[in-house]
Amino acid sequence: MYKVLLVDDEADVREGLLQEVDWEACGFTIAGTAENGQEAKELAERVMPDVVITDISMPFMDGLQLSEWIRAHIPLAKIVILTGYDEFDYARQAVRLSVDEYLLKPFSADAFRELLGKIRDRIGAEVAEREDMLRLREHYRTSLPVLGETFLASLLTRKLSRAVIDEKVRSYGLGLEGSRYAVAVLALHPQDKAEDEAGRASLRASGDRDLMLQAMLNIAKEIWDAAELGAVLIHQDNIALIAIDRINESAVSKTEGDETGGNVTVSRPREIRRDGLIDGWQERVHETLGNVLRSIEYYLKLDVTVGIGSVTGGLAGLKDSFGDALLALDYRLVLGPSKVIAIGDVERRSGEKLRFDELKEGALVRSLKLGTPDEVADAVDAVFADLTETQHSFGDMQVYLLELATAVLRTAKDADAPLEELFGPGFQLHAELFKFAGVPELQAWFHDICLKLMRHIASKRQVGYKDIVEKAIALTKEHYPDSDWSIQRLCSELHVSAGYFSGVFKKEVKMTYGQYMMFIRMEAAMELLRATELKAFEIAEKVGFADPNYFSFCFKKSAGISPKEYRGRLARSGEEDRS
Repeated sequence: MYKVLLVDDEADVREGLLQEVDWEACGFTIAGTAENGQEAKELAERVMPDVVITDISMPFMDGLQLSEWIRAHIPLAKIVILTGYDEFDYARQAVRLSVDEYLLKPFSADAFRELLGKIRDRIGAEVAEREDMLRLREHYRTSLPVLGETFLASLLTRKLSRAVIDEKVRSYGLGLEGSRYAVAVLALHPQDKAEDEAGRASLRASGDRDLMLQAMLNIAKEIWDAAELGAVLIHQDNIALIAIDRINESAVSKTEGDETGGNVTVSRPREIRRDGLIDGWQERVHETLGNVLRSIEYYLKLDVTVGIGSVTGGLAGLKDSFGDALLALDYRLVLGPSKVIAIGDVERRSGEKLRFDELKEGALVRSLKLGTPDEVADAVDAVFADLTETQHSFGDMQVYLLELATAVLRTAKDADAPLEELFGPGFQLHAELFKFAGVPELQAWFHDICLKLMRHIASKRQVGYKDIVEKAIALTKEHYPDSDWSIQRLCSELHVSAGYFSGVFKKEVKMTYGQYMMFIRMEAAMELLRATELKAFEIAEKVGFADPNYFSFCFKKSAGISPKEYRGRLARSGEEDRS
């Protein structure tokens, strides 16, 4: 069902349309009715109608003014203008406002139902077009290569959760399944020496780095694909090669002769280099990268260096491997260019490096700022899991804990949390971390620190909400006599966005700001009617209404009677009290 907002200042027209038309049979439901454009505007903000059916001649805001507002704020809504014959020329202005249909009064129920059918079909066609799954699927299919490459690039620069990675890999059909991964970076570096060989500098002489990278990509991809090692892409003015161990070549099968002269298949480890890092798969990766480097130098006459990052057990670790590959490239200043440089060759590491990455940091910071005690506990468990599940050097653990402490302190600083007030005089988080006998005791203490900080931030946020609302109420009571006062002006005074303020205000006050301002104005009007002899139009001006008639309309809607009747009741009540 499509929602309809029906606007006409004549009650009999509204009631007639409500009674004579089977709206549900036509595919519509009445979301609301209004007597004038101003009331309709306020109602439209709440119900977000699909169709607005409005008269032209109405008090306070006419149908064309309402249509202009609807088109600006609810652009997909259909607008139907109802107009008399004498207003037909006036109604033609509606063309400028992109009004969808207009209907001349008087009209029959059949003509109105026919119009509704046209509007329904038009909305249905537009919805179908937006939801055309075949078209969307085709567009998605043709975009898959670009989307897939963009996702691969994001893996090199961001830590993504396992769930997000699995979903994207499946959606894009990337085929990245494997037991281990590593990233290599092929970097083009400046050439300073003079070129003597004819044609050697032809590509470089073009000065087009993008052209060079594309030529390098073509060669690298051809060799990498032939070796079935993974994916290749241009990233950050370099060539990134993602190596995937699809069959875990840390051990290989080899066929040997047995003592009886037959053949037997045995599984034995490949020869391990003295650094302890190279097995069969890694050796193949190194050899293939050497082929890529030599081919680029031979065919393109370009000087390049390859950096190989650390091996990681999952796609989420590609960012770390990529960072290590860039670090390996820096060693060309020591070892010289035109080499394949593995981070494991130049920096001795025992096992996978302990890292406090942005996923763990983000989860911890979110739990401190917006989480529950259970979410804080989960986040702390996650950041300490790596410390307890695997053996690491004390130096690595020190760096990890210092990064952890820095994340917490940064969060506390952003929240203006008084650490000494919360945790005692002379509190120094970085120093306190290393006073415990073991990781379990440290984790329990750290969890308590995070819990106190989370509760302080939550309490301060609640105080902040109340402070904003209290200031808003004070400013509203001060400025409500100004007919130009609005939520936009209020938020400008408070230095907050209207969207944020609206949510906070409604949560605290249990009504929208527009409803609250109307309540304040009506309360002030009733007080003036009780305490003064001012006329209704004078009271209207004093409580922020530029149009006295609209004031009377709003007052009657609020109090159930007109200002004059309200004052009359007060007078009769006073006489009865005196008698």
